[in-house]
Amino acid sequence: MPDKQAYIGRFAPSPTGPLHFGSLYTALASFLQARSKQGLWLLRIDDLDTPRNIKGAADNILTTLETFGLHWDNHVAYQSQAVDIYHQVLDNLLKEQLIYPCTCSRKTLTTVYSGTCRNKQTLPQSPYSYRLKTDSRVISFNDGLQGLTVYNLAEQGDFILKRKDQFIAYQFAVVIDDNQQQINHVVRGYDLLASTPRQIYLQHILGFDTPAYMHVPIIIDKQGYKLSKQTLATAVDIKKPNALIFELLTALKQNPALELKQASVNELLNWGIAHWNPEPLKNCREISPVKQAF
Repeated sequence: MPDKQAYIGRFAPSPTGPLHFGSLYTALASFLQARSKQGLWLLRIDDLDTPRNIKGAADNILTTLETFGLHWDNHVAYQSQAVDIYHQVLDNLLKEQLIYPCTCSRKTLTTVYSGTCRNKQTLPQSPYSYRLKTDSRVISFNDGLQGLTVYNLAEQGDFILKRKDQFIAYQFAVVIDDNQQQINHVVRGYDLLASTPRQIYLQHILGFDTPAYMHVPIIIDKQGYKLSKQTLATAVDIKKPNALIFELLTALKQNPALELKQASVNELLNWGIAHWNPEPLKNCREISPVKQAF
Protein backbone atom coordinates (compact mmCIF):
# COMPACT_ATOMS: atom_id res chain seq x y z
CA MET A 1 0.00 0.00 0.00
CA PRO A 2 1.25 3.55 -0.67
CA ASP A 3 2.56 5.70 2.18
CA LYS A 4 -0.08 5.47 4.91
CA GLN A 5 0.10 9.24 5.33
CA ALA A 6 -0.90 9.73 1.70
CA TYR A 7 -4.64 9.21 1.47
CA ILE A 8 -5.69 8.45 -2.12
CA GLY A 9 -9.41 8.29 -2.83
CA ARG A 10 -11.47 8.41 -6.00
CA PHE A 11 -14.82 8.97 -7.63
CA ALA A 12 -15.66 6.70 -10.56
CA PRO A 13 -18.93 7.55 -12.35
CA SER A 14 -20.19 5.82 -15.49
CA PRO A 15 -20.94 8.06 -18.51
CA THR A 16 -24.46 6.68 -18.92
CA GLY A 17 -26.05 10.06 -18.28
CA PRO A 18 -25.64 13.25 -16.23
CA LEU A 19 -24.96 13.28 -12.51
CA HIS A 20 -28.11 13.21 -10.37
CA PHE A 21 -28.59 14.03 -6.69
CA GLY A 22 -27.56 10.53 -5.57
CA SER A 23 -24.35 10.40 -7.59
CA LEU A 24 -23.32 13.93 -6.59
CA TYR A 25 -24.03 12.98 -2.97
CA THR A 26 -21.56 10.09 -3.23
CA ALA A 27 -19.04 12.31 -5.02
CA LEU A 28 -19.25 14.90 -2.24
CA ALA A 29 -18.84 12.26 0.49
CA SER A 30 -15.70 10.85 -1.13
CA PHE A 31 -14.37 14.36 -1.79
CA LEU A 32 -14.87 15.52 1.80
CA GLN A 33 -13.34 12.34 3.21
CA ALA A 34 -10.24 12.76 1.03
CA ARG A 35 -9.80 16.48 1.62
CA SER A 36 -10.37 16.15 5.38
CA LYS A 37 -7.40 13.75 5.39
CA GLN A 38 -5.30 16.13 3.26
CA GLY A 39 -5.38 13.44 0.61
CA LEU A 40 -5.74 13.14 -3.13
CA TRP A 41 -9.12 12.80 -4.80
CA LEU A 42 -8.86 11.16 -8.20
CA LEU A 43 -11.45 10.91 -10.95
CA ARG A 44 -12.01 7.89 -13.15
CA ILE A 45 -14.65 7.52 -15.84
CA ASP A 46 -15.93 3.93 -15.85
CA ASP A 47 -16.75 3.76 -19.56
CA LEU A 48 -16.15 0.08 -20.35
CA ASP A 49 -19.81 -0.81 -20.96
CA THR A 50 -19.93 1.09 -24.25
CA PRO A 51 -23.53 0.14 -25.25
CA ARG A 52 -24.77 2.01 -22.16
CA ASN A 53 -22.53 5.05 -22.60
CA ILE A 54 -24.17 8.27 -23.77
CA LYS A 55 -22.30 10.59 -26.09
CA GLY A 56 -21.16 13.72 -24.26
CA ALA A 57 -21.99 12.31 -20.80
CA ALA A 58 -18.35 12.15 -19.66
CA ASP A 59 -17.73 15.80 -20.52
CA ASN A 60 -21.01 16.71 -18.84
CA ILE A 61 -19.90 14.94 -15.66
CA LEU A 62 -16.59 16.82 -15.63
CA THR A 63 -18.35 20.16 -16.11
CA THR A 64 -20.84 19.39 -13.35
CA LEU A 65 -18.14 18.44 -10.85
CA GLU A 66 -16.23 21.64 -11.62
CA THR A 67 -19.40 23.72 -11.27
CA PHE A 68 -19.90 22.29 -7.79
CA GLY A 69 -16.29 22.96 -6.82
CA LEU A 70 -15.33 19.29 -6.73
CA HIS A 71 -11.93 19.65 -8.38
CA TRP A 72 -9.99 16.43 -8.80
CA ASP A 73 -6.24 15.83 -8.64
CA ASN A 74 -4.06 14.65 -11.53
CA HIS A 75 -5.45 13.61 -14.91
CA VAL A 76 -8.82 11.98 -15.50
CA ALA A 77 -8.49 8.20 -15.99
CA TYR A 78 -10.72 6.33 -18.44
CA GLN A 79 -11.34 2.59 -18.22
CA SER A 80 -11.47 2.39 -22.01
CA GLN A 81 -7.78 3.32 -22.06
CA ALA A 82 -6.85 0.36 -19.85
CA VAL A 83 -8.36 -2.47 -21.93
CA ASP A 84 -4.92 -3.88 -22.81
CA ILE A 85 -4.03 -4.08 -19.12
CA TYR A 86 -7.24 -5.97 -18.30
CA HIS A 87 -6.55 -8.53 -21.03
CA GLN A 88 -2.93 -8.94 -19.97
CA VAL A 89 -4.02 -9.77 -16.42
CA LEU A 90 -6.74 -12.04 -17.82
CA ASP A 91 -4.16 -13.92 -19.91
CA ASN A 92 -1.98 -14.42 -16.84
CA LEU A 93 -4.92 -15.84 -14.88
CA LEU A 94 -5.69 -18.18 -17.77
CA LYS A 95 -2.09 -19.44 -17.86
CA GLU A 96 -2.28 -20.08 -14.13
CA GLN A 97 -5.57 -21.98 -14.67
CA LEU A 98 -7.39 -19.70 -12.27
CA ILE A 99 -10.14 -18.84 -14.76
CA TYR A 100 -12.11 -20.91 -17.27
CA PRO A 101 -14.55 -20.39 -20.17
CA CYS A 102 -18.24 -20.74 -19.35
CA THR A 103 -21.20 -20.99 -21.73
CA CYS A 104 -23.91 -20.97 -19.04
CA SER A 105 -26.65 -18.39 -19.45
CA ARG A 106 -28.35 -16.46 -16.67
CA LYS A 107 -31.60 -18.27 -17.41
CA THR A 108 -30.08 -21.64 -16.52
CA LEU A 109 -28.42 -20.49 -13.31
CA THR A 110 -29.60 -20.24 -9.73
CA THR A 111 -28.14 -17.71 -7.30
CA VAL A 112 -25.07 -19.86 -6.66
CA TYR A 113 -23.01 -20.92 -9.68
CA SER A 114 -22.54 -24.68 -9.46
CA GLY A 115 -19.32 -24.88 -11.48
CA THR A 116 -20.95 -26.55 -14.50
CA CYS A 117 -18.19 -25.51 -16.91
CA ARG A 118 -15.25 -25.59 -14.50
CA ASN A 119 -13.75 -28.89 -15.61
CA LYS A 120 -14.47 -28.87 -19.35
CA GLN A 121 -11.32 -29.63 -21.32
CA THR A 122 -12.08 -28.08 -24.70
CA LEU A 123 -12.74 -24.48 -25.69
CA PRO A 124 -16.46 -23.93 -26.37
CA GLN A 125 -17.67 -23.28 -29.92
CA SER A 126 -20.47 -20.99 -28.71
CA PRO A 127 -19.93 -17.57 -27.02
CA TYR A 128 -18.48 -17.86 -23.55
CA SER A 129 -17.52 -15.78 -20.55
CA TYR A 130 -14.52 -16.25 -18.28
CA ARG A 131 -15.15 -17.15 -14.64
CA LEU A 132 -12.72 -16.98 -11.74
CA LYS A 133 -12.34 -20.11 -9.65
CA THR A 134 -13.33 -19.50 -6.05
CA ASP A 135 -13.30 -21.64 -2.91
CA SER A 136 -15.14 -21.67 0.38
CA ARG A 137 -12.90 -19.17 2.14
CA VAL A 138 -14.49 -16.49 4.28
CA ILE A 139 -13.73 -12.89 3.37
CA SER A 140 -14.18 -10.33 6.14
CA PHE A 141 -13.45 -6.63 6.34
CA ASN A 142 -14.31 -3.71 8.56
CA ASP A 143 -16.24 -1.12 6.62
CA GLY A 144 -15.78 2.48 7.76
CA LEU A 145 -19.54 2.95 8.19
CA GLN A 146 -21.22 -0.45 7.97
CA GLY A 147 -18.91 -2.26 10.38
CA LEU A 148 -17.72 -5.85 10.14
CA THR A 149 -18.81 -7.59 6.94
CA VAL A 150 -18.34 -11.35 6.62
CA TYR A 151 -18.88 -13.22 3.36
CA ASN A 152 -18.38 -16.85 2.36
CA LEU A 153 -17.37 -17.04 -1.30
CA ALA A 154 -19.15 -20.39 -1.63
CA GLU A 155 -22.46 -18.53 -1.28
CA GLN A 156 -22.15 -17.28 -4.84
CA GLY A 157 -19.55 -19.50 -6.49
CA ASP A 158 -17.24 -18.70 -9.39
CA PHE A 159 -17.92 -15.23 -10.77
CA ILE A 160 -17.46 -13.64 -14.18
CA LEU A 161 -14.41 -11.55 -15.11
CA LYS A 162 -15.15 -11.24 -18.82
CA ARG A 163 -18.67 -11.37 -20.21
CA LYS A 164 -19.96 -13.29 -23.21
CA ASP A 165 -20.27 -10.03 -25.14
CA GLN A 166 -16.50 -9.60 -24.65
CA PHE A 167 -16.76 -6.73 -22.19
CA ILE A 168 -14.64 -6.86 -19.04
CA ALA A 169 -16.82 -7.25 -15.94
CA TYR A 170 -17.04 -4.43 -13.41
CA GLN A 171 -15.69 -6.61 -10.57
CA PHE A 172 -12.49 -7.27 -12.49
CA ALA A 173 -11.91 -3.83 -13.96
CA VAL A 174 -12.42 -1.89 -10.74
CA VAL A 175 -9.82 -3.98 -8.88
CA ILE A 176 -7.21 -3.37 -11.56
CA ASP A 177 -8.18 0.31 -11.86
CA ASP A 178 -7.82 0.97 -8.13
CA ASN A 179 -4.45 -0.78 -8.07
CA GLN A 180 -3.23 1.18 -11.10
CA GLN A 181 -4.19 4.47 -9.43
CA GLN A 182 -2.83 3.35 -6.03
CA ILE A 183 -6.21 3.95 -4.43
CA ASN A 184 -6.04 3.12 -0.73
CA HIS A 185 -9.44 4.43 0.38
CA VAL A 186 -12.75 3.79 -1.38
CA VAL A 187 -15.88 5.75 -0.50
CA ARG A 188 -18.96 4.63 -2.45
CA GLY A 189 -22.62 3.70 -2.12
CA TYR A 190 -24.03 0.99 0.15
CA ASP A 191 -25.40 -0.83 -2.91
CA LEU A 192 -21.82 -1.90 -3.74
CA LEU A 193 -21.08 -3.36 -0.30
CA ALA A 194 -21.99 -6.90 -1.40
CA SER A 195 -19.51 -6.69 -4.28
CA THR A 196 -16.59 -5.82 -2.02
CA PRO A 197 -15.72 -9.34 -0.76
CA ARG A 198 -15.35 -10.58 -4.35
CA GLN A 199 -13.12 -7.64 -5.13
CA ILE A 200 -11.03 -8.36 -2.04
CA TYR A 201 -10.71 -11.99 -3.15
CA LEU A 202 -9.48 -10.78 -6.53
CA GLN A 203 -7.00 -8.49 -4.82
CA HIS A 204 -5.66 -11.50 -2.90
CA ILE A 205 -5.38 -13.58 -6.08
CA LEU A 206 -3.56 -10.79 -7.94
CA GLY A 207 -1.29 -9.82 -5.06
CA PHE A 208 -2.78 -6.33 -4.74
CA ASP A 209 -3.20 -4.35 -1.54
CA THR A 210 -6.74 -3.96 -0.22
CA PRO A 211 -8.01 -0.40 0.24
CA ALA A 212 -10.00 0.76 3.25
CA TYR A 213 -13.71 0.82 2.38
CA MET A 214 -16.50 3.14 3.45
CA HIS A 215 -19.99 2.54 2.03
CA VAL A 216 -22.28 5.53 2.49
CA PRO A 217 -26.07 5.10 2.58
CA ILE A 218 -27.82 5.38 -0.76
CA ILE A 219 -30.35 8.07 -1.59
CA ILE A 220 -33.86 6.73 -2.18
CA ASP A 221 -36.82 8.38 -3.89
CA LYS A 222 -40.39 8.78 -2.65
CA GLN A 223 -41.23 5.24 -3.77
CA GLY A 224 -38.33 3.80 -1.79
CA TYR A 225 -36.16 2.99 -4.80
CA LYS A 226 -32.48 3.87 -5.11
CA LEU A 227 -32.06 7.15 -6.92
CA SER A 228 -30.47 6.17 -10.23
CA LYS A 229 -30.62 6.65 -13.96
CA GLN A 230 -32.69 3.46 -14.15
CA THR A 231 -35.35 5.06 -11.94
CA LEU A 232 -35.27 8.18 -14.13
CA ALA A 233 -33.47 10.41 -11.63
CA THR A 234 -33.16 13.89 -13.10
CA ALA A 235 -29.86 15.69 -13.66
CA VAL A 236 -28.75 18.06 -10.92
CA ASP A 237 -29.51 21.73 -11.51
CA ILE A 238 -26.21 23.55 -12.00
CA LYS A 239 -27.80 27.01 -11.85
CA LYS A 240 -27.68 27.20 -8.03
CA PRO A 241 -24.77 24.99 -6.99
CA ASN A 242 -24.45 26.51 -3.53
CA ALA A 243 -28.07 25.66 -2.66
CA LEU A 244 -27.56 22.06 -3.73
CA ILE A 245 -24.24 21.72 -1.87
CA PHE A 246 -26.06 22.89 1.28
CA GLU A 247 -28.76 20.28 0.69
CA LEU A 248 -26.15 17.58 0.08
CA LEU A 249 -24.33 18.45 3.31
CA THR A 250 -27.68 18.12 5.09
CA ALA A 251 -28.33 14.74 3.44
CA LEU A 252 -24.88 13.65 4.63
CA LYS A 253 -26.02 14.54 8.18
CA GLN A 254 -23.40 17.26 8.60
CA ASN A 255 -25.96 19.77 9.97
CA PRO A 256 -24.72 22.93 8.27
CA ALA A 257 -25.90 26.11 10.02
CA LEU A 258 -28.81 27.93 8.35
CA GLU A 259 -26.70 31.02 7.71
CA LEU A 260 -24.55 28.92 5.38
CA LYS A 261 -27.46 28.79 2.94
CA GLN A 262 -26.21 32.09 1.56
CA ALA A 263 -22.56 30.99 1.44
CA SER A 264 -20.64 30.45 -1.78
CA VAL A 265 -19.75 26.99 -3.06
CA ASN A 266 -16.13 27.38 -1.91
CA GLU A 267 -17.21 28.54 1.54
CA LEU A 268 -19.59 25.59 1.88
CA LEU A 269 -16.95 23.10 0.77
CA ASN A 270 -14.32 24.58 3.09
CA TRP A 271 -16.84 24.34 5.94
CA GLY A 272 -17.66 20.77 4.93
CA ILE A 273 -13.99 19.76 4.90
CA ALA A 274 -13.26 21.39 8.25
CA HIS A 275 -16.32 19.84 9.92
CA TRP A 276 -16.51 16.53 8.06
CA ASN A 277 -17.76 13.78 10.36
CA PRO A 278 -19.10 10.54 8.83
CA GLU A 279 -20.11 9.13 12.24
CA PRO A 280 -23.83 10.13 11.90
CA LEU A 281 -23.98 7.89 8.80
CA LYS A 282 -22.86 4.77 10.68
CA ASN A 283 -24.93 1.64 10.11
CA CYS A 284 -27.24 3.63 7.85
CA ARG A 285 -28.12 1.97 4.55
CA GLU A 286 -30.43 4.48 2.88
CA ILE A 287 -31.49 8.09 3.18
CA SER A 288 -34.59 9.91 1.96
CA PRO A 289 -33.89 13.66 2.09
CA VAL A 290 -36.72 15.82 3.42
CA LYS A 291 -36.49 18.14 0.43
CA GLN A 292 -36.44 15.89 -2.60
CA ALA A 293 -35.22 18.39 -5.16
CA PHE A 294 -34.27 15.82 -7.73
